[in-house]
Amino acid sequence: MVLVGVPGSGKTTVGRLLAQRLGVTFRDTDLDVEQAEGKPVPDIFVDSGEPHFRALERAAVATALREHDGVLALGGGAVLDAGTRALLAGEPTVWLQVGAAAGAHRVGLDVPRPVLLGNVRGRLAALVQERAPLYAEVARVTVDTDDREPDEVADVVLAALGLEAPGA
Repeated sequence: MVLVGVPGSGKTTVGRLLAQRLGVTFRDTDLDVEQAEGKPVPDIFVDSGEPHFRALERAAVATALREHDGVLALGGGAVLDAGTRALLAGEPTVWLQVGAAAGAHRVGLDVPRPVLLGNVRGRLAALVQERAPLYAEVARVTVDTDDREPDEVADVVLAALGLEAPGA
């Protein structure tokens, strides 16, 4: 399965839980890009710009979808790229939906994320509004994560996709 959502939606935390429950591996395309470039995402944004980063991200998503059969988390802005959205067609994609207040609480106010610089809560609110139609376009399932613990979110995701953890 593929997890999408804005920063603070729980993609990494819930993704690791889902992978553990399903007995598969977890992979994060932001980490793939960082490994390939040898530097963190914020540095790629500053040094090479967002268009360059999105191209690297699209390539990382294509590779991960081809090679990885576990739980995959995409960067929050991956859906901005039409090519990346096309890659997700037919994939069991889950939009982990979060409101700006809950997302800001989860990521904190002092975060090294280029898209959240300045007013974290305000930027998250703008990202939620801007990206919601794109997340809805690629998602087979939408799960609201506000006021839910990661274990509960994982339960809801599994149920929504009709999956059971081995031994459950």
